Amino acid sequence: MNALWIGLGVLGVGLLGARHALHRSLAPQASTEGTQPADLGLEAQAVHIPTRDGLRLFAWYLPPPASATQPAPAAVLLHGWGGNASTLLPAAQALNRAGFGVLLPESRNHGRSDRGGHSSLPVFAEDLDAALDWLGQQPGMDAKRLAAIGHSVGAAAVLLVASRRPGLAAAVSVSAFAHPEQVMRRWLAGVRVPYWPLGWGINRYVEAVIGTRFDRIAPLTTLAQARCPVLLLHGLQDRTVPVADARALMQHKGAAVVTLLELAGSHEGFDHPTQAEQAVLDFLRHATCSEAVAA
Repeated sequence: MNALWIGLGVLGVGLLGARHALHRSLAPQASTEGTQPADLGLEAQAVHIPTRDGLRLFAWYLPPPASATQPAPAAVLLHGWGGNASTLLPAAQALNRAGFGVLLPESRNHGRSDRGGHSSLPVFAEDLDAALDWLGQQPGMDAKRLAAIGHSVGAAAVLLVASRRPGLAAAVSVSAFAHPEQVMRRWLAGVRVPYWPLGWGINRYVEAVIGTRFDRIAPLTTLAQARCPVLLLHGLQDRTVPVADARALMQHKGAAVVTLLELAGSHEGFDHPTQAEQAVLDFLRHATCSEAVAA
């Protein structure tokens, strides 16, 4: 009996320690460092976007160039965990030059956006929805030709939004993971927490905190439910999210219209960025053209 109580005590201490580490991980550092629009010669507008729960998201807005067709297609570019609006600025520049209006929001608890609650995949998706709503209401925008582009957890949020948002014209997922359970297992292994029973319990606790089961929000689930064409981009040398995740997504795409492009590069960037940018531009031009949207 004493051994049982000792074992339960050790388990409790382990859970408390893991819970503390988990809460730290759900509160990303709010870095504002990185490339600024002026560094690329861009005249971006700093805007604040309201969320449905009363927070404000900071974003850079690049209106479509004067030479663009009116109303113009537009895209929201969402960073990954711990990132900010600067993460996808080079891609935003390429899209803007091609005639797109572009919005680069910072999810809550990131960059210059308001702090509130925890950060998670569903929260990223809520913030992405708010950004899409805002962008679609701007003068000169074609609300029927909106696209969403995201990196890492931002990419998973894009797929979640694409599975439930009517009218989204296109979705681009860059380095998305296949399932949150796998991500958490990799994280637990990194902090040397055994999956059973501690890791399994932590994952169930995370589900309780975010208010949903991992299976419901996993890209393995949401991709097959996408209501618009999807482009998956993934680096062949990605060590954070292996390219096997992207291949697994393709195997579970169901009837969704999905294209996978594997390029040389890591989780944080491709070896030949212009190749990736051109692939995204070609995909978006086709998906957001008037004929494709009408169909």
